[in-house]
Amino acid sequence: MGNPLRIAMAQFDFPVGAVQRNAERIAEMIATARDEYEADVVLFPELAISGYPPEDLLLRPSFLAECDAAIQRVAAAAKGIVAVVGWPQAAGSVVYNAASVLRDGRVEHTYRKRELPNYAVFDERRYFDVDPDREDCVFEVDGVKVGLIICEDLWFDEPIASTVRAGAQLLLVPNASPFERDKHLQRDALIEERSRDHGIGIAYLNLVGGQDALVFDGASVVADGDGAVHPAAAAFTDQWLVVDYDAQERRFAACQWQEDGDESREALAWRAVVRGTRDYCHKNGFTKVWLGLSGGIDSALVLAIAVDALGADNVTAVRLPSRYTADMSNDLALEQCREQGVRLLDVPIEQPFQGLLGALADAFDGREVDVTEENLQSRCRGAIMMALTNKFGGLLLTTGNKSEYAVGYATIYGDMCGGYGPIKDLYKTEVFALARWRNTVGDPVIPMGVITRAPSAELRENQKDQDSLPPYDVLDAILLRHVDQEQSRDEIVAAGFAAETVDRVLNLVRISEWKRHQAAPGPKVSRRAFGRERRYPITNGYRA
Repeated sequence: MGNPLRIAMAQFDFPVGAVQRNAERIAEMIATARDEYEADVVLFPELAISGYPPEDLLLRPSFLAECDAAIQRVAAAAKGIVAVVGWPQAAGSVVYNAASVLRDGRVEHTYRKRELPNYAVFDERRYFDVDPDREDCVFEVDGVKVGLIICEDLWFDEPIASTVRAGAQLLLVPNASPFERDKHLQRDALIEERSRDHGIGIAYLNLVGGQDALVFDGASVVADGDGAVHPAAAAFTDQWLVVDYDAQERRFAACQWQEDGDESREALAWRAVVRGTRDYCHKNGFTKVWLGLSGGIDSALVLAIAVDALGADNVTAVRLPSRYTADMSNDLALEQCREQGVRLLDVPIEQPFQGLLGALADAFDGREVDVTEENLQSRCRGAIMMALTNKFGGLLLTTGNKSEYAVGYATIYGDMCGGYGPIKDLYKTEVFALARWRNTVGDPVIPMGVITRAPSAELRENQKDQDSLPPYDVLDAILLRHVDQEQSRDEIVAAGFAAETVDRVLNLVRISEWKRHQAAPGPKVSRRAFGRERRYPITNGYRA
């Protein structure tokens, strides 16, 4: 019986477009895997050279040429070890989502992805082609025949079946699979089924890191040839994963593998929004962030996220009180900042609000006060926050949640101003749940007064959100069915919701599409996030 095959899996972030830097890191990491971990094979994520998803960068011949040159440089560094590296391969007028086997300073094999996802956040058929020859990739390392497929190929049986027929005893699967809640269970069940049905060990490596609205969680896994799936690697954590694979027994043994301590829905969602916020800021050159702190639950949660992502010294909160702001709101905002060590500024909006009312007095003469004056207050705040970030630098975080964006309960050019929305894909009920969970981790950072008080925009006397919206438990349940599950009006009513309420909510969703098209990006955590995953037309006559 031969020695087990040692595999080093690079669960790291490879930023989109940073081709030269990615290639340099990969070359250095190949040496680390060989010299420090004594690995026989080192595996990198899908499209590690270009980063994922490169989107329309793939339409630029110069970008593809740079990726080609990069894989050649990386190949030259692959000596004394076999490396598997993902990259976009241009071949004449077509482009393939490829992964190359590098050995002895050269490209030995190149596998081209067979199954191209073109749903949800994926647009791979816009950019990539499928090789009509559909060749399997099986190569030998120290007497073990190793097969290679890429990401979506795992979700179809034939790529695995044909690779096993070609003699593979071990299957390597590089991935760039974005995080969404409850996805791990589905993935692990699939890996269990594939490994058991084909009698082959599977090493599944996933990318980690934030890329605009996407957040890749890593959470890589290995499965023995009998279907036994080992515990996942810690999600949202950059780390080396090193395992030994016994081809005779078809079993893995961990040499270096940090597991997750808490895989609850709230723990994973928290780490997703924190990682997404941190990476969006750092990759776009921001070290500091600003946010308006109202004393309400949404801004309180965004403040905690920002502090966890960037550190208290890099966060500035601003109170923007109006004539309608309760003393409790100001007190709770101050309490949060003191608890977390965040700098707090006060910029009252009464003066600019009065100035706008005065400027509009003649035009508004004879008209009743309505939502217009409420929106003016919000737009005063938006202008002030943008001025502060312009003057002092930094990124403005928006504090709107998915419930508000769904029904348009947010002011365009007001509280929607900003560059990134950390809780954009969290319904209001999820915001409350996440706030309660965060208070169980270390010292509580969100005062109970924030969590227990009735939500209010405080734009008129004694205003409450529920004056304008159904209770959030009802609203979110309807939105979950309509937005995330694509249920029709009749299906939602049949589930027991009042027809009048359903009609009202669905109409608000429909007429608010134009606002969402202008909203800042935010980390995707759900099955159906607004933005690239849910793309409805603004001008839309469909009513079912």
